[in-house]
Amino acid sequence: MICYIDRVIIAQAAPAIRTDLGLTTVQWGWVLGIFSWAYMLCEIPGGWMGDKWGARKVLLRVTVLWSFFTAATGWVWSYASLLVCRLLFGVGEAGCFPNLAKAFTVWLPANERVRAQGLMWFAARWGGAVTPLLVALMLQHVPWRRVFEIFGVLGLFWAVVFYWWFKDDPHAHGSVNAAERAILPARIDHTAHPGVPWAKILRHRSIMLLWLQYFLLSYGWWFYIQWLPTYLREERGFTLQRDALTGALLAGLPLFLGGIGCWLSGYFSPVLARKLGGTNRARRMLGVGGLLGASALLVISVQIKDPFVAILAMGFASFANDLTIPCAWGASMDIGGRFAGSVSGGMNMGGAAGGAVAGPMVAYLLLWSGNNWNVPIYVAAVAYVFAALCWLGIDSVTPLSE
Repeated sequence: MICYIDRVIIAQAAPAIRTDLGLTTVQWGWVLGIFSWAYMLCEIPGGWMGDKWGARKVLLRVTVLWSFFTAATGWVWSYASLLVCRLLFGVGEAGCFPNLAKAFTVWLPANERVRAQGLMWFAARWGGAVTPLLVALMLQHVPWRRVFEIFGVLGLFWAVVFYWWFKDDPHAHGSVNAAERAILPARIDHTAHPGVPWAKILRHRSIMLLWLQYFLLSYGWWFYIQWLPTYLREERGFTLQRDALTGALLAGLPLFLGGIGCWLSGYFSPVLARKLGGTNRARRMLGVGGLLGASALLVISVQIKDPFVAILAMGFASFANDLTIPCAWGASMDIGGRFAGSVSGGMNMGGAAGGAVAGPMVAYLLLWSGNNWNVPIYVAAVAYVFAALCWLGIDSVTPLSE
């Protein structure tokens, strides 16, 4: 939740920051995109570190780093300093979700991991969903610079508590009883870690398709994080002064509904697997159906004149998108096995690449189309279709070792 709260603040604070620093639309596109470039480039190293040293140390590092640069965003004085700060914020957040996947792989039996992913992404999405409203309320009382400082403290507090409580080896945790130890996965010795089989990973068809679909779905999904508040103001007429709280609620709607999609997918995926005769079939159905549904709902949203109904359609596009998320992360854990950190890091790198491209691409599409917001939304809808096609070739359950 804290990860997504800190990630979403900047979109809601965009008008104040752009006015204060005098930024153009294209400059703002690069401010949004540079986070994703740094996030993308550091994802695989972050996942690899979790495989080598365990999730505990790496999650401490990433949380402290991103929390510091959340606060530091409030200290910038120019376009260049903002770019540097957001780049280092991206470096900090990289490795968070691959190492959570690593922790789930070590701490949970295989049949519980997708449900855990559904709950985790539910929390992440709802953290992002409440952020626009929180920021809108705070901006009425404190400057935007103080808002970033306040939110930066949350992660530092969590890091201390987590590092004190968590153990990389659940067998060694005092709260784990004998019955729980009996169903835990085999212990992993992080001091005797074999080399990650990168050549095998990069030749693996299912892994490559998994990474590609995550890039494509993330390209469409990052619109909600990076550009939706601006879209609401410029295309749908919600002004910061008159409709700040309404606009903030609408900006959080896709993440709110997406969180429900994550939870439902994680909870019902095992049930669906039993009915369809296998986990792979269930994930494929959710992946293809969810992404095609997201594409169709985005296209429908731009045809609707009523802004509230249009954003509701966008919200359900996010819901459909997020039916895929627990399945994708479950696949990365099942295929990766003891290398789940590296495999899921590569997949999340693909997702970050989608955001890295989407941030400036939306700005350029608006520039080239005369500020026609329908164009970037149609491009995102097409990306969803290609992401759905990737799932037709993914074997999401056979481990890399086999």
